[in-house]
Amino acid sequence: MQEMTKLTDRELVQAYANNDNNAFDTLLQRHQGKVFAYILRIVKNKDVADDIFQDTFVKAIMTIKQGRYTESGKFSAWLLRIAHNLIIDYFRQEKSEGVTSTDEEGVDLLNRRDLCEGTIEDWLVAEQLDVDLRQLVMALPDPQREVLIMRFYRNMSFKEIAEATGVSINTALGRMRYAIMNIRRIAKEKDIALAV
Repeated sequence: MQEMTKLTDRELVQAYANNDNNAFDTLLQRHQGKVFAYILRIVKNKDVADDIFQDTFVKAIMTIKQGRYTESGKFSAWLLRIAHNLIIDYFRQEKSEGVTSTDEEGVDLLNRRDLCEGTIEDWLVAEQLDVDLRQLVMALPDPQREVLIMRFYRNMSFKEIAEATGVSINTALGRMRYAIMNIRRIAKEKDIALAV
């Protein structure tokens, strides 16, 4: 199992397709938190979320085992799309049972920005931006990365940063300035769209 954690999602899917059940266990452990949180955020009912979560992974298992899974992006995005479709099915069923009605509205209840925290696309874009930003931060020289993390992730003042790093406030400010300039430069080189 230790070796499995080092494999990419793509490699794990291939291993599972070749009857290595440990590969799917690793995929489940890797993605269950994100998928369950997404489902629960929308349905707001733990029991319903549990059911949809299980259905999501059953559907994923069947698709992979039947050889119908095709690599067309991130595995996690594919799982979230399955979950999203099952959530839609759940709400449609509730609607047909008279629990939820949007007939008069003429809109898609599940994709209205004013009624939800965001669409799956918004969530995936935000997640990708977070991954991109972390990569950019990790590419910075150590002193710049340290100041940036203290300022933005730990909410420290420049005075506190100066004291913690043993430099003057002007040096801390300078390192922050260079960190931001370097992030912009690296993002431009790698064609990453960030508002930094």
